[in-house]
Amino acid sequence: MTPPRIRVRFAPSPTGELHVGNARTALFNWLFARGSGGAFILRIEDTDQARTTPAFEENLLDDLHWLGIDWDEGPGIGGAWGPYRQSERLALYQDCLQKLIRDGRVYPCYCTEAELEAERTDLVVRRMMPRYMGKCRCLTESERKRLGTEGRVPVWRFRVEEGSIRFDDLIRGSMAFQGEAIGDFVIVRSNGMPSYSFAVVVDDHFMEISHVIRGEDHLSNTATQILLFRALGWEPPLFAHHALITGDDHAKLSKRHGAVSVREFRRRGILPEALLNYLALLGGSFSGVQEICTAYELCRLFSLNRTGRGGAVFDEEKLLWLNGAYIRRYETENLADKLIPFVRAAGYDALLRERNRLEGIVAAVRDNLITLADIGGFLELFADERYRMGEDAAAVILGAEARKALQILHDELFLLTRNYRGDSGTAPSEGAMNQTIFRNLIQTVSDKSGLRGKKLYMPIRAAVTGRLHGPELDRVFALLGTDSLLKRLERALAL
Repeated sequence: MTPPRIRVRFAPSPTGELHVGNARTALFNWLFARGSGGAFILRIEDTDQARTTPAFEENLLDDLHWLGIDWDEGPGIGGAWGPYRQSERLALYQDCLQKLIRDGRVYPCYCTEAELEAERTDLVVRRMMPRYMGKCRCLTESERKRLGTEGRVPVWRFRVEEGSIRFDDLIRGSMAFQGEAIGDFVIVRSNGMPSYSFAVVVDDHFMEISHVIRGEDHLSNTATQILLFRALGWEPPLFAHHALITGDDHAKLSKRHGAVSVREFRRRGILPEALLNYLALLGGSFSGVQEICTAYELCRLFSLNRTGRGGAVFDEEKLLWLNGAYIRRYETENLADKLIPFVRAAGYDALLRERNRLEGIVAAVRDNLITLADIGGFLELFADERYRMGEDAAAVILGAEARKALQILHDELFLLTRNYRGDSGTAPSEGAMNQTIFRNLIQTVSDKSGLRGKKLYMPIRAAVTGRLHGPELDRVFALLGTDSLLKRLERALAL
């Protein structure tokens, strides 16, 4: 018999920005589908009407597209198993609720929040697992009518029987939960909206989902969902619960650990391929493979068997290293395109009209960039109006040897400029300071000052850039041109 086609889904709630943990879940599902020739379905769980907004959904879809995660069925595409928003599937949930009512598997519960809270408090005091104890389970019809006339609108609860609920998790192995520890749970709220577990079960069945791959925080939900599958006469999908992303304190990754959403990392200048690569490797899912992998390689190598059970500690330094490595792989022209929004955000719109100069700067600073947002700090290095001398750089040029070298450099540049101008009266333009001229100039300064290596280059860098570290000096000289270089040397010598 031919095994059923693999169908997996990512089902986010558009109630905020896409968390990197959820993005990782989406990625695992996508890799599993693409690596097995299956289908990846995007389903929007928007039954929380108070917190769901169209803007959040739009951003969520945009973030997935940005990461390179596409879907075979879902919003914007459609598909034979749609609609793909839970708010558009309410009639289907009602049909399934009616079946459970007819079969006696659910009952209306009229308990108020105050009554439920009192019950929870009592159970905690008695050191028992907080759960619903079934107060409304055996109400008579007349009792239900009386509570209804009091204005109480019921929720619908599923009858949980005692016994063990077992399933084999594809990552964690054999799992078991006790029904008596769960209690009768809500499947439809008083406003008629389905609970998470109920809607998920109905959707997974009718969309023919074969595998549910999600975070370990959903393990306890799996038991209730298996009960619903059985009650409705359906075969459950296979389940795989991966470890959650944690901070370095091994607590679930949250805002107190720093950036946690895909959009935050986008704003900070992280490349999509770097974030995708990092999330895939996080937690040992690809142990033994090289650290930089293409999406194709990740799809080919991904396996649930290799997905770690232990917590995946988010190491931002490792992400930044990976991002820098990807930046250095870009061709100058393509990297310049990626940098455009960050150039604009840094206030250098005019530079966007000088494409050759922009690409020259990008080529010069590429190896110094860790994130795309870093470009702003380097652009000011090439803008005379923003040139400033840092305290550490100023300290380097105060020594007698340093000042002697800078004075020689200034004088040699001045002579070079005068000779270059000749009768035209025009100073050397950007790019005229090629590597040969630069090397000859520095060699002359070295010969006349007697300085070599760091003692020579450090004060020159400090005077010309106002910093102790940065791009190669020959590129800086070429981009600045002699007029800017002379002005900066004069400012440095005036200290």
